[in-house]
Amino acid sequence: MKITPSSMRGLDLLASSVLILDAEGRIHYANAAAEILLESSFKAIANQTLSALFVDGEPLMQLVAQALAHQFDDKRQDMTLQRVGRDPLQVDCIVTTLDDPATPVLIELRANVQQLKLDREERLLDQSQANKELIRNLAHEIKNPLGGIRGAAQLLELELRDLELPERRRKDLCEYTQVVIKEADRLQTLVDRLLAPHRRPHIVGDVNIHEVCERVRSLIVAEFPHGLTILRDYDASIPEFRGDKEQLIQALLNIAHNASQALAERIAAGDAELTIKTRITRQVTLAKQRYRLALDLHIIDNGPGIAAEIRDRIFYPLVSGREGGSGLGLTLAQTFVQQHQGVIECESRPGATDFRILIPLP
Repeated sequence: MKITPSSMRGLDLLASSVLILDAEGRIHYANAAAEILLESSFKAIANQTLSALFVDGEPLMQLVAQALAHQFDDKRQDMTLQRVGRDPLQVDCIVTTLDDPATPVLIELRANVQQLKLDREERLLDQSQANKELIRNLAHEIKNPLGGIRGAAQLLELELRDLELPERRRKDLCEYTQVVIKEADRLQTLVDRLLAPHRRPHIVGDVNIHEVCERVRSLIVAEFPHGLTILRDYDASIPEFRGDKEQLIQALLNIAHNASQALAERIAAGDAELTIKTRITRQVTLAKQRYRLALDLHIIDNGPGIAAEIRDRIFYPLVSGREGGSGLGLTLAQTFVQQHQGVIECESRPGATDFRILIPLP
């Protein structure tokens, strides 16, 4: 393969990153995609060796040395390239020898999307497991003193009724004890919701996902009858699968309800849209296990998007983008879907937030 000035210009049109090295292994050319991937202009990296760009650039330099020694024509290898002060790059690296003594090596770097996806899912599962342990421990730690606080407030209220006090004063003090009792009950309800997924038995049966979607749709329409259009884009070929129908209804409802609340301004304007889309996807890896088929369900809204500062934490318990929100809806949804060996992913930008649910199919 020989690189000419005209073909170099064509390399700038490629989506993959291309580096051309001279006979000493220094960067002679970098296309536009390489500048974006490396977050550096060509002027900044020109005449540098790859070992200068990466903390662990030696494996890549070894491939370059082998190419310079004509040990292969081209070679492919997955690599993790560490950079100082920046996130590591997961890349699919292809090293090719060229028929040009001045620039004998071409390197193509492609972001390894599959590896990034696996890493993200692994972090999500680890995070979810940590959340479960935290929630269980925290909830049990809260329950005992909470019962004592409520009981003490009830006893105090009984004592107040027996004291020689003006009626107005007694009424005011009893209002204070009622505040304590009601707040204790509110916290008890919150604790019960935190523990609900771990207490309720997993009731497995045949699930038709479109019956689940239609149930969720009817509940959302009942709550938001005006200004919100719910679009259905179903794949009728999706088979039934074994699962807990009520858990899946609750998971989808939590997501759809959050989306509907985020659409408040568009609902007022009358142009809010919520799309429920189902598809089948093939050859999916979930929790390090490969599945031939999986349900690919999307809940998409045209709202303002999720705030950037919480986008990476939306499945954490008690994290909410809405004032007054409990921050439990998405946490519980993720827990219910994971109990079906699935996962929920989210992509969000202004005008389009897409929650994607993946669940293995038989």
